Amino acid sequence: MKVIIMGCGRVGEQVSRFLADENHDVTVIDYDPGALARLGPDFKGRTVKGIGFDRNVLLKAGIERADAFGATSSSDNANIVAARIARTVFHVPRVVARLYDPRRAEIYRRLGLITISSTTWGAERIRELLTHAELDPLMSFGNGEVSLFSIELPAQLAGRRVRDLTVPGEFQVVSVVRQGQAFMPLSGSEFRDGDILHISALSTAMDRLKEMLGLGEGG
Repeated sequence: MKVIIMGCGRVGEQVSRFLADENHDVTVIDYDPGALARLGPDFKGRTVKGIGFDRNVLLKAGIERADAFGATSSSDNANIVAARIARTVFHVPRVVARLYDPRRAEIYRRLGLITISSTTWGAERIRELLTHAELDPLMSFGNGEVSLFSIELPAQLAGRRVRDLTVPGEFQVVSVVRQGQAFMPLSGSEFRDGDILHISALSTAMDRLKEMLGLGEGG
């Protein structure tokens, strides 16, 4: 996959390295040669110096052949301008823009842009760790509205069924690890001592989930 990353700050640098290490064709754009230099000689992708929403710079980066475009600079305005150009002018199939101001996210979603608000995601992740310490969040989706948690089966749930720990639209058990083997349970599957549960849940349903798991308030 050919990917262009606009902005080589901490996030852009790391995303670019991840993608290049996965053998994607990565081109990184930044106006600061020092930022591009941090990628080092072992970086497997290409770099282009310039403004990330300049048409000629984008063409030099190969945007006409790009499968994906990530706008990760430190400027919300620059990210949105670049993302809109990639999406509407060059018709890049997959465009993602990083935003600091979460209040703008919904506006840009209406324009057909996928946005990631690091402010919202980070705040939600901290809230999870502070208030739901008994659950181990493996990852979050969107801006933290849905998370995947891992927990060892509470003793009082042994012998109960998956349906007893399911609230449609709020949370559900998506996998069970038993004696080192994972499987996707049915609603009638029975829990056993020692099971490790993976549960997907809405952030707004965490208190109810904790109650059903028998976890005390605040641990």
